[in-house]
Amino acid sequence: MVSPGGIEAWLIEDHKNPVIGLEWAFEGAGATDPEGKEGLANLAASTLDEGAGPLDSQAFQGRLQDIATSLSFDAARDGFFGSLRTLKDNAADAFELARLAMTEPRFDQDAIDRVRGAILASLRRDLADPNYVARRAFYSAAFPDHPYGGEVRGTFASLPRIGADDLRAFAKGQLGRDRLVVAASGAITPADLGKALDAVFGGLPAKAAGAPLADTTPKGAGQTILVPRPMGQTVMLMGQPGVKRDDADWYAASVMNYVLGGGGFGSRLMEEVREKRGLSYGVYSYLVPLDHAALVLASGSTVNAKAGEALSIMRQEWKRMADEGLTEQELADAKTYLTGSFPLQFNSTSAIARILLQVKRDDLGIDYLDKRDAYINAVTRADVQRVARRLLDPAALLTVLVGRPEGVTPTRTVEDGG
Repeated sequence: MVSPGGIEAWLIEDHKNPVIGLEWAFEGAGATDPEGKEGLANLAASTLDEGAGPLDSQAFQGRLQDIATSLSFDAARDGFFGSLRTLKDNAADAFELARLAMTEPRFDQDAIDRVRGAILASLRRDLADPNYVARRAFYSAAFPDHPYGGEVRGTFASLPRIGADDLRAFAKGQLGRDRLVVAASGAITPADLGKALDAVFGGLPAKAAGAPLADTTPKGAGQTILVPRPMGQTVMLMGQPGVKRDDADWYAASVMNYVLGGGGFGSRLMEEVREKRGLSYGVYSYLVPLDHAALVLASGSTVNAKAGEALSIMRQEWKRMADEGLTEQELADAKTYLTGSFPLQFNSTSAIARILLQVKRDDLGIDYLDKRDAYINAVTRADVQRVARRLLDPAALLTVLVGRPEGVTPTRTVEDGG
């Protein structure tokens, strides 16, 4: 549907419950923070609802609570996101608060200082998490010359440099209607949604400032990076270029990944590393389709003394999938899970809106939800074999180890985790 003001949205109308979910994204907004002010988009996302218009932070949050409404914003690598959940009877007030947050944010200094302090604390806390350290080191090595390699939340050096004027400039310059994608679900008619869209988003700039991110390819093939940490276990993270969401091989890659390491206790990595040898509590693989790059990753942890052995087995399974593909039984089991589990994600009004938004962002077509099972069921063993050979090359893996691993010779050591 398209609003009277020309704003397009997808809607799944459902009046069984008096709840409305609205999800939106500004594609690419905030993907490139100004040099030296990394974390600007995330700080803006965290302060947009800390007071707007005539309402200071306490009054704004109190008003949301009074009308049983949740409103949140989030900055990610590929866009800036908003989420609203409210009762049908309170929709008008909820939509007005969302409008105020995006068009009249206050960015009061006390709110900025408080939120910035919380973000800095979260960064300090995460530095003690070896899984976080591994991810940061991996993305830094994979994307050394691209914003994907940075920390969305910013750094200890950059965050103190961001002021209210920077946040105001972000809100005015980045939240343009030309980048807007919207989806809704719940107890609202197309006509009422159209009015709401114009009310919430009509006052935003027609066009956003800044150029979109460029496509990139992950770097670091064949490297093994060690981040020393005085721990009894080693965290392992390895990966290489994967498939983007619009790739014709996406569904075959999804089936392949389920069998390789995405299927929990039934996956090959879990069977070989945990069940047969007891080297880890859990080893997994997963696809990461970013807008401008893609990865296929595997991760797990093991005791330091067994790190070399565990890593070797993971790489062997990488190669076995590329060389041999999968069996008919594995193919059938993967299809059963991937088709059968998907409906379980539609467990709330907001979840439905989020899925609809992602389908729209990925340009999968308005009939995607009806066709998805057929796409998966059409995958053959030959498809998976071809995709596995295309994607999986153990010699080209970028590997990051955090801990004190034995039996591994790193090509580089990074003392600060990235």
